[in-house]
Amino acid sequence: MSTLLCKGMFCLLSWEADSRGRLGEYTLQPLSLQTEETTELGSKKELKSMPFITYLSGLLTAQMLSDDQLISGVEIRCEEKGRCPSTCHLCRRPGKEQLSPTPVLLEINRVVPLYTLIQDNGTKEAFKSALMSSYWCSGKGDVIDDWCRCDLSAFDASGLPNCSPLPQPVLRLSPTVEPSSTVVSLEWVDVQPAIGTKVSDYILQHKKVDEYTDTDLYTGEFLSFADDLLSGLGTSCVAAGRSHGEVPEVSIYSVIFKCLEPDGLYKFTLYAVDTRGRHSELSTVTLRTACPLVDDNKAEEIADKIYNLYNGYTSGKEQQMAYNTLMEVSASMLFRVQHHYNSHYEKFGDFVWRSEDELGPRKAHLILRRLERVSSHCSSLLRSAYIQSRVETVPYLFCRSEEVRPAGMVWYSILKDTKITCEEKMVSMARNTYGESKGR
Repeated sequence: MSTLLCKGMFCLLSWEADSRGRLGEYTLQPLSLQTEETTELGSKKELKSMPFITYLSGLLTAQMLSDDQLISGVEIRCEEKGRCPSTCHLCRRPGKEQLSPTPVLLEINRVVPLYTLIQDNGTKEAFKSALMSSYWCSGKGDVIDDWCRCDLSAFDASGLPNCSPLPQPVLRLSPTVEPSSTVVSLEWVDVQPAIGTKVSDYILQHKKVDEYTDTDLYTGEFLSFADDLLSGLGTSCVAAGRSHGEVPEVSIYSVIFKCLEPDGLYKFTLYAVDTRGRHSELSTVTLRTACPLVDDNKAEEIADKIYNLYNGYTSGKEQQMAYNTLMEVSASMLFRVQHHYNSHYEKFGDFVWRSEDELGPRKAHLILRRLERVSSHCSSLLRSAYIQSRVETVPYLFCRSEEVRPAGMVWYSILKDTKITCEEKMVSMARNTYGESKGR
C-alpha cells in the first residue's frame, strides 16, 4: 500500500517492501525527487535523485509506470480508496482486483489558499491567521494590514520586535552593462516583503583590494543608496538607478561606478537597513576591472623610438630622453612597448638587457619594476599580436529622488515609498579588442 503524507510544501510518498526485501522512500519537492535505497544486505545506502518534472513526465508517459521502472529496487502499486483497480497493470496481489475507475494524474487548473477549502468559517479564519503568521511573521506574531504585530516573546536584546525577518539582498553584476576598464554596474532586487519589515535604505561599501593595502585597516567607502546616491549628494563618479523586473511590483535597484581604476581588484558589499535600524546579512561581489586602454600604434612608435635611441652610441641627452619617454607611459603601455621592441629588435638584444646596458641598472630598475603592476591576466592579453581600442555607448537609467529625506530620520522612511524620477542617459565604455590578426 502506498502512503502520501504532506506538510507545507513537502510530501513523503512511501511504499511497502517488495518481494526482494528492498525498501524505497521518496521525498517529493517542487523541483527534485530523491530516493534512498537499502540493498539486500541492509548495509549500504545509495542516494539517487532526479528532477521532479522528470518524475511527473514518466508517470504521464508510462501511465503510472510500466514494467520498466524508473528507479530500480522500488515497486509502485496502484491504490484507490484502499482498493486496487483491475485496470491497473501494476496490481499483482490476488483477491484485490475490483472494478473501479482507472486512477489518472489530475491536471491543476486553479491555485487557491488551503484555508479556502475549509467550510467552517471559524476554523477557516483561525487557519488563515495561523498560515499568515507562519509565513510573514515567523509564527511569532499576527498580521495587521501589511505589517507584523510581534508577540511579547519576539523581541531582541535591544527591545526591538524581530518576528518579521529582514531578507538578505543578493548583489550581482548588471547583465545589461558589460564591465569595462573603469565602469562597473551592480544591481539587486528589492527585498522588502509585501507584509512585514519595511526597508529604509541599502548601504553599499566598495574598496580596492591589492597586496599594497591592509584590508583590515582600509574599509573603503560607504554609500547610502537613499541619502548619498538618490539625493545626488554623493560623488559624480557613482550614480543610482531603478528598474522593474518581470513583475511590475518587483523593483530592481542598481548602482554604476564610472571612475574605477583599470586592472584593479574591487570588493563590493551590500546590506539592507529596515525602519527599526536592523541590518541584513551581507552580500558580496569581488571582481577585477578590465585591462587599461592601450594605443597599440603609439606603443609601436615608442618601441621604434627607443630602439633608435639605444642604437649605436647613446649620449647622455639620448639616455635621458629614453628614460623620460618610458617613465611617462602607463604600466600597460610600457608592457606593450616591451612586446613590440622584442618582436622587432630582439636579435639586437631584448628590451630588459638593452635598457640596463644603455641606462644603467638603477634607471632600468625604476622603469622595469612598473611592469609588476600589470596583473597576470592583462599580461597575457597584452602579448596578443594585435590590439584595437574602441569606445561604445550603452544606455543607463539614472534616478534621483524628488524629495529630501530629513537628516536623522532615515530609519523612519520607507525606501519603496520614495518618489523617484529616472532619466535614460548614455555611458561611454572604452574597451580593448585582442586578437591574433588585425580586425577590419
